[in-house]
Amino acid sequence: MLQQVMTKPGEIIFREVPIPEIREDQVLVKIMNIGICGSDIHVYHGKHPFTKYPVTQGHEVSGVIEKVGNAVTEFHAGEKVTIEPQVFCGKCYPCRHGKYNLCEELKVMGFQTTGTASEYFAVDASKVTPIPEDMSFEEGAMIEPLAVAVHGVKQVGDVKGMNIAVLGAGPIGNLVAQAAKGMGAAKVMITDVSDLRLEKAKECGIDVCVNTLHTDFGDAMLEAFGPDKADVIYDCAGNNITMGQAIKYARKGSIIVLVAVFAGMAEIDLAVANDHELDIKSTMMYRHDDYIDGIDLVNNGKVHLKPLISKTFDFADYLKAYQYIDENRETTMKVIINVQK
Repeated sequence: MLQQVMTKPGEIIFREVPIPEIREDQVLVKIMNIGICGSDIHVYHGKHPFTKYPVTQGHEVSGVIEKVGNAVTEFHAGEKVTIEPQVFCGKCYPCRHGKYNLCEELKVMGFQTTGTASEYFAVDASKVTPIPEDMSFEEGAMIEPLAVAVHGVKQVGDVKGMNIAVLGAGPIGNLVAQAAKGMGAAKVMITDVSDLRLEKAKECGIDVCVNTLHTDFGDAMLEAFGPDKADVIYDCAGNNITMGQAIKYARKGSIIVLVAVFAGMAEIDLAVANDHELDIKSTMMYRHDDYIDGIDLVNNGKVHLKPLISKTFDFADYLKAYQYIDENRETTMKVIINVQK
């Protein structure tokens, strides 16, 4: 089979390797689609702090089970699936308490261990989640980023009836806004400086879409929600400007959730956060229940994934996909790799 390898930043080769043998507790997945995310782009540019080269990428994925191990009873050949890419120890404090997404030894396929960018991939059955038969493979490859969004939304508990503000309308911000609305939020506002991304958010059913190049975030909050402002602000852009906006304009005693990853050290006004008794939370990846809830949201028509797909590339054109993203940074949401022709 063919396997993708990024040998160094900006360089991708393909090598012929044997189709992997599976253990009795594993399944062999025929890989169909792979999504490229922001972290993959960091690897492409040599800016991911926890990835060494060479590395086979691929962690947003969909496929079909080709074969099951002798001890696997919950899956069968021909079943459509996605793969949860976390590799965790199961022994540390977070793992023992159900928070394996925070494992002290956490590795992620495509970064610290071999990813799914091959024609076939052997994986523990415990890391496989079925997707509905009528869900497209493109959508199946986007369940992973949706799970990130679902897990982020859940950091405040039940959002039913809440007013929600989301800063940043990129793929994760869009999905956080959709997930919050799909999970029962009363009203959702999303902000960005890109009209194209805001149009995508509007297409996906977000209530209020604001370009903060032209409208002050504080004014937008008051117009959208009135003097009580938002119950929760999710920062999905992750920079000093957006976190500064969140802290400055948050209702006293409300919640800010940092979903995005800061590129460097943050410079934020913790004096105001302290004075306003703001609850600042963070979120890390997802767990299995977030996959299940994300799939349900798509299945019930509450989250729309297809509008986020900007372009697809064949497996052999993996490098061209990155080049396309670099050349169209402002207009690209999600790029998908078609592994099988």
